[in-house]
Amino acid sequence: MGLEYVLKLIRRKKYFILHASRQTGKTSALKALQDHLNSGTAGDYRCLYVNFEAAKEAGEDISSAMETILDALASRAQDALVDHALERICDEVLAKARPGNALFRALNSWARSDQRPLVLLVDEIDALQGDSLISVLRQLRSGYDLRPKSFPHSVVLCGVRDMRDYRIHSGSTGGMIAGGSAFNISAASLRLRDFDRAEVDALLGQHTAETGQNFEPAAVDRVHAQPAGQPWLVNALCNQACFKNPQGRDRSRPITEDAILAAQQVLIQARVMHLDQLADKLREERVQRVIKPLLSGAVGFDFSRYDYEYVRDLGLIAPGDEIRIANPIYAEVIPHELTFVTQNGLASSPRGT
Repeated sequence: MGLEYVLKLIRRKKYFILHASRQTGKTSALKALQDHLNSGTAGDYRCLYVNFEAAKEAGEDISSAMETILDALASRAQDALVDHALERICDEVLAKARPGNALFRALNSWARSDQRPLVLLVDEIDALQGDSLISVLRQLRSGYDLRPKSFPHSVVLCGVRDMRDYRIHSGSTGGMIAGGSAFNISAASLRLRDFDRAEVDALLGQHTAETGQNFEPAAVDRVHAQPAGQPWLVNALCNQACFKNPQGRDRSRPITEDAILAAQQVLIQARVMHLDQLADKLREERVQRVIKPLLSGAVGFDFSRYDYEYVRDLGLIAPGDEIRIANPIYAEVIPHELTFVTQNGLASSPRGT
């Protein structure tokens, strides 16, 4: 996924999906895109990044979810665009509109308040649950034909999974709704990929240019190989080796292979946030259906395509035809965590997307 392709979709007034596993830089990419569009270098847009995660607590209560979402939109508009009009619009909408139409009404009014095309970047869309998620998707779809003058010119929905893979439980109907049908206006689904070797080399080169501290060739190999390009792990390894390790803070000393391997063990033993979240995902039965036979060396697999795609999109297994753990760090962490979860009877079957 390149910036020019994303800008091409935006110029063509497309609504599309950006997805990647946890802690891979999705939020940073969206905020950088917001800044780029608002700078005027890509055209005369007004762009707003907003995170819907706070609406997770509303569950399937659409009214509560809409209040949280509109509040988040208004707050972000003030901070990023110095735009106070949306707060007034949202207050009026919440006082008059039905919850199932509130987001549509707010975006409709806000788009018409300024001649510049509005680009909306929605992060953590998959934090919404059940009927709340369905309502948001359908409200965005209902205004699609009004763009760009009376609805957002372009919308990017960002989450862990491709929208077409969502199976959303509707509490009001007791049925399952496919995300692809609720948001069938999506023009593309883009996956934020892991770093390749050239990008890891460039990242480490930036550190050397700024500090004068070199990485030994074997250390560079480890920084790429151990996380297999997973962005959060690449950055965490380097942060531990170069900044938290007292020896690493001595810029006259190069970063060695042993320093990277030692940093890896510190991260694992400390169960840093990302690895702790990974362990939490291993409680899910659909994750275990894929991971357990993979670790045991079973010849046959008894999991569905949806199980496989979910675990792949979480970043626990590598993309491609060969089914394998995503990287050596996960390969060390997962067996221990899965054993702990199984022995303590912590497995549960969540009601999610």
